[in-house]
Amino acid sequence: MTHTLRLPLIAGIVAITTLVAACGETRQSSSDASRDSAAAPAGARAVDVAMEDIKFDQTTLTVKTGETIDFRFTNTGQIPHDAFIGDAAAQMEHDDEMAHMGDASTHSMGEAAVTVQPGAAGQLSYTFTEPGTYEVGCHQPGHYGAGMKIEVTVE
Repeated sequence: MTHTLRLPLIAGIVAITTLVAACGETRQSSSDASRDSAAAPAGARAVDVAMEDIKFDQTTLTVKTGETIDFRFTNTGQIPHDAFIGDAAAQMEHDDEMAHMGDASTHSMGEAAVTVQPGAAGQLSYTFTEPGTYEVGCHQPGHYGAGMKIEVTVE
C-alpha cells in the first residue's frame, strides 16, 4: 500500500515545486540544442564546463561578490550528470537527498541545479550575492563522493 501512496505524493510534490519555481531567480536550461539558445542574463560572465565521466574539467573558480556566472555545461560523458550550487552544508544535504531517490533522482526546478544527459548541453546562471566558499557539485549517485565538484571562492 505504501507504494500506491508514494506515486501520488511524489506527483503532488513535483506540482507544488513547479509552481514555487516560477518565483525563483536562478535561470536554468538543459537540451540537446546548442547552449546559445538560452540567453544568459545581461552582464553575466560565461564559464564553460565539460562534464566528463565522473569529473568536471575544472576544479576551482573565483568570482566577485554580486557577480552573475552563466555556467554552460556540456556532458561529454556516457552517463547523466548534474550541477547543484550551494555551500558545503547544502551540498551534503542535497547529496543525501539524491542518494535516497535512487533512479528517480531529479532536481526541483526551484533549486540552483540542472541535469544534463550524455551528449547534451545545459545552462545554469547564478548570482553569488555573499562572499564565501561555494561548490558546484554533481549529485548523481556516487559522483559527489568521488570528487565531482568545483570549488567557487566568492571575494
